[in-house]
Amino acid sequence: MPVARILFPLPLPEPFDYAVPDGLDVQEGSYVAAPLGKYERLGVVLELLPDSAGEGRKLKDVGGVYPTPPMTAAMREFVQWAARYTVSHPGHVLGMALRSRGGLEPSPTETVYHLTGESPPRVTEARTKLIEAAEQLGAQTASTLAEAAGVSSGVVKGLAEAGVLRARSMQTDLPFDVPSPDLPGATLTDEQSEAADALKQAVSARGFSTFLIDGVTGSGKTEVYFEAIAESLRTDPEAQILVLLPEIALTQAILSRFEVRFGAKPAPWHSGLSDKQRRRTWREVAHGRARIVIGARSALFLPFHKLKLIIIDEEHDGSYKQEDGVTYHARDMAVMRAKLEGAIVVLASATPALETVVNAEIGRYHRLQLSARPGASRLPDVDLVDLRRAPPERNHWLSPHLIHAMQETLAVGEQTLLFLNRRGYAPLVLCKSCGERLKTPGTENWLTEHRYTGRLVCHVTGYSIPKPKACPHCGAADSLMGVGPGVERVAEEVRTLLPDARIEIFSSDTAQGGEATRGIVERMEQGEIDVLIGTQIVAKGHNFPNLTLVGVVDADSGMKGGDLRAGERTYQLLSQVAGRAGRAERPGRALVQTYAPDNPAMMALADNNRDGFLQIEREVRAELGLPPFGRLAAMILSAPSAQQVDEIALQIIQQAPNGEGVEVFGPAPAPIAVLRGRHRRRFLVKSPKNIDLSAYMAAWIARLRLPNAVRMSVDIDPYSFL
Repeated sequence: MPVARILFPLPLPEPFDYAVPDGLDVQEGSYVAAPLGKYERLGVVLELLPDSAGEGRKLKDVGGVYPTPPMTAAMREFVQWAARYTVSHPGHVLGMALRSRGGLEPSPTETVYHLTGESPPRVTEARTKLIEAAEQLGAQTASTLAEAAGVSSGVVKGLAEAGVLRARSMQTDLPFDVPSPDLPGATLTDEQSEAADALKQAVSARGFSTFLIDGVTGSGKTEVYFEAIAESLRTDPEAQILVLLPEIALTQAILSRFEVRFGAKPAPWHSGLSDKQRRRTWREVAHGRARIVIGARSALFLPFHKLKLIIIDEEHDGSYKQEDGVTYHARDMAVMRAKLEGAIVVLASATPALETVVNAEIGRYHRLQLSARPGASRLPDVDLVDLRRAPPERNHWLSPHLIHAMQETLAVGEQTLLFLNRRGYAPLVLCKSCGERLKTPGTENWLTEHRYTGRLVCHVTGYSIPKPKACPHCGAADSLMGVGPGVERVAEEVRTLLPDARIEIFSSDTAQGGEATRGIVERMEQGEIDVLIGTQIVAKGHNFPNLTLVGVVDADSGMKGGDLRAGERTYQLLSQVAGRAGRAERPGRALVQTYAPDNPAMMALADNNRDGFLQIEREVRAELGLPPFGRLAAMILSAPSAQQVDEIALQIIQQAPNGEGVEVFGPAPAPIAVLRGRHRRRFLVKSPKNIDLSAYMAAWIARLRLPNAVRMSVDIDPYSFL
């Protein structure tokens, strides 16, 4: 019997060999069930070995094969490559590709009832209501029809027995509608048409290449990559397209644009889906029937049958970095997956990452520039408000200059967006009597006050308690006060300043789920909100025609800490926020409140000089050998006590391999030194760009034997330094 080498989605070091019984159709890539320990588990056949591989070995048999097309060779290679790159078990990566195991089976079925055209032998009010509901809704389950008509399900049974309704079995997971590439798209400018033509030529050539659409905010990048999608659908009747977006909220907002352009909504994939929706998308992708998929970073690990085009919108966004479990950056992984698939990958951004810009300049990526907004709209003017010279009133957060601009904007019937990247009412709660700062138990994280819910919340761990009436430390009553502003506190100030304005908050607290997000976006688009106050969720992809003023409440908050990308991220975020203004006929402006107007990021923002800012960033990083001119990796240790983690860290540093040009810094306490009761220490490894840092870290880990109480994680190319 041939031998199947099976990888399981478990933290195991290697695949296992199994015998393939006669009559069982097992192929490379097949999804199979095989015994492992006491249980039969799902696995994927990485390769089939010849019969001779099983001679003299007592192998267990493969138990069965799932009725799903095999995982492609490119996907299997991608799983193993991703595991090597991220220094993870291949089974962990495979687990990300098997996140909806219900999709391996055919769609479940349900019994639905539809009208036959026959008249009931006896007419009653209940029967009449149910027939009317069936005429309106079409084929539905008995419970759905009965609920819609306001009658019991027995009425459905009676009409079925009388021949008025007929039952039939129907799949619950319906196929997605087939998109049409030939519906009319937007009228493109000459610049957009040139970029779209370059993409269409690459798609028609059917090979791997990477493009960067580098366009200012509002320049129509989406319309350009729509043309690439249409060309891919025309060129290959089986081609599948993946569109990655950084936020679930953005995924919801853009679905309607896809439906207008292609006559069908894409298949969605993100954490907000129900199990049924996730099962449906996974199955349709694996069978090659979902032609366009739109989703968050995890959609990159879906088992596409024939992936030919990957779009990464807002490619600079930090949300593409997965920090938990297998740590990876979806942008970088997407480029490798496209290479293995022989597909086109398109990166799109108004503020591309420095790594992407450098790759474009050295010719690794093809750069397509969109330098202007189409039509009458133009980029907003950006003015810096120096808070040293024009500070807000005591215990207030909006400067006189910004307040006056908001009053003017409201008076002429236009909209204002205030941006502050801090949720809740106040980011710190302390006791006026003893000075105690309220923290999450077992951590050093401050609790954020949420006044609308009356709770104190940790945004790192999710810990939440009602706000105490007395200080937990000294017992003083009514002594707890919030320090600093969050979006709720800014909203409170705006209500006092503009009592007639319609004000809403847009954050992950107020927009929980797609419906809530769509509601806020639609009310803003329809002019039902005068002042929208939001966190970074407002910066991404929204188009509000009547928004003419953007106010940044605290532009300096992102510059704090030891993050090497702090300046770049601040510039990107503020540029995206400012770009929400003036996207229609009315001109826009942005007022940026800062205590550091001479900071390079702030000066570049005011001068609209992105390239000058990136040049400064490039020179600093090149001098220090930091990405993209060098490599970084992080190793984070945690243990129940500081003494234990320190002792283990000193042992680990002694086991570090020697590598030419490799520098190891640490161990040092992580910025979040205690998290969920565990003390954390961090190593940072720096190397030249030509060093295989993943192999170095894997060799280091192979030398270590850690106690059970100590945990370790490795992050190749870290984006977070907490």
